[in-house]
Amino acid sequence: MTILVTQSERKRTSRLGRLFVASSLIPYPNMLTKYLPFILFLLTTSLQAQQTVGLFLNDSLAYNGYTLVASNSAKSTYLIDNCGRVINTWTSDYIPYFSAYLTPEGNLLRTARVTNPFGGATEMYDWDGNLIWTYNFSGDGFSQHHDIELLPNGNILVLAWESFDVQSVIEAGRNADLVNEELHPEFIVELQPIGADSARIVWEWHVFDHLVQDHDPMKSNYGKPADHPELIDFNYIGIGGPFEDWLHANHINYNPQLDQIMISVRNFNELWVIDHSTTTEEAAGHTGGKYGKGGDLLYRWGNPITYRRGTDADKIFYDQHNAHWIPEGYPGEGNIMVFNNGRGRMPVEFSSVDVIVPPVDAMGNYTLPSSDLPYLPTDLLSSYTATPPSSMLSLRISSAQRLPNGNTLICVGQSGRLFEIDEMGNVHWDYITPLRGNNPVTQGDIASGNTVFSALRYSTDFEGFVGKDLTPGAPIELDPLPSDCEITTDIHTAFAEYGITAHPNPANDQIRIMYDLNGKAIPIQLELYDYQGRFLLKKDLPIGSDETIIKCSDLPSGIYFYLLRTSTQMSEAKKFVIYH
Repeated sequence: MTILVTQSERKRTSRLGRLFVASSLIPYPNMLTKYLPFILFLLTTSLQAQQTVGLFLNDSLAYNGYTLVASNSAKSTYLIDNCGRVINTWTSDYIPYFSAYLTPEGNLLRTARVTNPFGGATEMYDWDGNLIWTYNFSGDGFSQHHDIELLPNGNILVLAWESFDVQSVIEAGRNADLVNEELHPEFIVELQPIGADSARIVWEWHVFDHLVQDHDPMKSNYGKPADHPELIDFNYIGIGGPFEDWLHANHINYNPQLDQIMISVRNFNELWVIDHSTTTEEAAGHTGGKYGKGGDLLYRWGNPITYRRGTDADKIFYDQHNAHWIPEGYPGEGNIMVFNNGRGRMPVEFSSVDVIVPPVDAMGNYTLPSSDLPYLPTDLLSSYTATPPSSMLSLRISSAQRLPNGNTLICVGQSGRLFEIDEMGNVHWDYITPLRGNNPVTQGDIASGNTVFSALRYSTDFEGFVGKDLTPGAPIELDPLPSDCEITTDIHTAFAEYGITAHPNPANDQIRIMYDLNGKAIPIQLELYDYQGRFLLKKDLPIGSDETIIKCSDLPSGIYFYLLRTSTQMSEAKKFVIYH
């Protein structure tokens, strides 16, 4: 973890160093004895005053919003503002297992570990902390785990494992040498909440229905894995070895535009995409649904060794987490972002935030690889690493989130560090989760047991905040240091008042970007990005101007994002289309 040292800390450390030097020069032991209590008092006070947790940075270019923090060992979930002050708290009887989200109504939807080591449930609390729905989806031979996903219709996708005994997996084509006592492949259910403690399963999908194996032609699922990348090689052994936790999926994401589901499969170092438009019966087969492939994989990426179309040189993901589509309307929309943990990278382990452009058309159909070739793309669109790379390393958990202004919120889960970077990698917000297990720590103490599975920032205009009391309280940590942190005026609203528009939209020849700065004579720049979130140009606008022209002839047809930036503020990205 990068060690953060504030200017005041440097001064305190310097004073402390001089104190040690002074004490070492005291000429007589009796004088040392005389002053020892005073020296110890100063030493204790200085150490306690050093910042160890909470907010380290919030500058004017950070995206203003509210960040949801659910530490893995804490029963309380916190919503904090950009100054690290608590906006709301929800407390459960259970620690999470592992994710938490806000609903459009402002409720908290969270996972819960109801029994150890396994046993998962889902809980929903209203804004005031009242438990309004809970459902335990675990029992003999199955359990939800890691993640859930709220669907637009109010249903909930749940990631779970199910148990198969030795005989069942051998009959399905598993090599007997690769079986322990049982196997726990993944399955997904869609729950429709009912009442206060019930739910109905309205859709499901099982890995066990989509296997291929070339170990035994007399067993089920026989075929060549390289000929069937849409299926899962039942004898591929990744990180989990031949034990129960064969796949270890850790994240689930839904794309409402495509009606597709993505899961991150850690032990395969891959992400998988499946069709959600199928019926449960179609999801168990190989035909049907919007894309005609039933429940087979529509797309996979990260490690083509798993379907025997690559080597170690082609492997990109290392124990990845949080694979998801960048949402519609955000810079880079439709691209896939992943926190690539980096376990096993050579020669040095480090984590990265990776983005790829999936080979998919507007209808949601993926370009299939040619014979013996892996799925495209051949490389990453972008990858953020710290300097030096090994200073950002989390071998477990963690997440990344694209924000509306084009910045990215990163959760380095094992250290409980959350920070926000711009497209150039500059840090604009930095925070260390101030917890030790379930308890807030005192400022100056070292946090431990403050791991965070994932973190999400919600915009100030998020619909779930309408009518809610957003008055900030104290920070999470105890005895917080005095703070001069200020919430920057909502620059997105401010710029909206200036009436930023693009006309015509779509455009063919040229497009006029218009804005009204209400007579303010301030330097301002226009920044342009393509639909993949790649920076294209930066243009200085004349002081006092109210419009600028972009020549469309210089740009290919497609979707573009633009924003305005001053020395201290940045607008929300807006979209226009060029069509030749």
